[in-house]
Amino acid sequence: MAGPPFQTDDPEPVDLGHYEFYVFSGVDGTPIETDTTGPSFEFNWGALPDTQLHAILSFGAAVPSNGPQYAPAGVGPSAFGLLDTELGVKYRFVSQTPDRPEIGIFPMIELPTGSYSRGLGVGSTWYKLPVWIQKDWGPWTTYGGGGYQLMHQVDYKSFPYAGWLLQRDIGQKWTLGGELWYHGAEGLATPQTQSATMFDFGGYYYFSKPAFQLLFALGHTIVGQSETYAYLGLYWTWGGKESGPASAAVDWSQTARTPIAALE
Repeated sequence: MAGPPFQTDDPEPVDLGHYEFYVFSGVDGTPIETDTTGPSFEFNWGALPDTQLHAILSFGAAVPSNGPQYAPAGVGPSAFGLLDTELGVKYRFVSQTPDRPEIGIFPMIELPTGSYSRGLGVGSTWYKLPVWIQKDWGPWTTYGGGGYQLMHQVDYKSFPYAGWLLQRDIGQKWTLGGELWYHGAEGLATPQTQSATMFDFGGYYYFSKPAFQLLFALGHTIVGQSETYAYLGLYWTWGGKESGPASAAVDWSQTARTPIAALE
């Protein structure tokens, strides 16, 4: 299990011929503004060996604090509606071995489907360009990396981001973990007008492994601008048996536990 509910992602794509579906909500806010997402829907498909297609459709709200000390970034009316739509392709170009981590890229394009004038979208296409690394041993998994978010719009900044996570399976029903997450200043049109380093704690509860799960996370700034992050969602996965070249990848978690949540 990797990626949601955490902010750090992983390099492992959905197995060939498998699918993932999330229904989730979240919040990310500072004293300047609180932005919520939900209902939101994520779909992932293992379309090719070592390759995952990805899409997120979200509704959400922008709620400025309207404190005069935060003008102009935190002043304005609240709004709710469709947010920008995310499309991406995750590609793993190095598979994991006993002595080597797996490595992958996960570029994304954000389509301007949200209203820029109401603070629900950027108003132009923007991009995320990360690289992720992962290693598994026994019940433990660690992954992380970083990238750059490219913006071309007034009051939005391009900025770097990076994170690292460590998580552990606990029995047959739980996986728990913690992450350190950093992002640069994102611009006056966002709540994150300054950089922040956060610690987030969360995990997964398995109603059935791996088909149906509850995901949750909560975090707060430890260095930089005060910021709170939270995520709550449900997850389903289904699909046929993996075949072809992708089956050569080593899944260490499955060799150490029976059964195991094999997700992204």
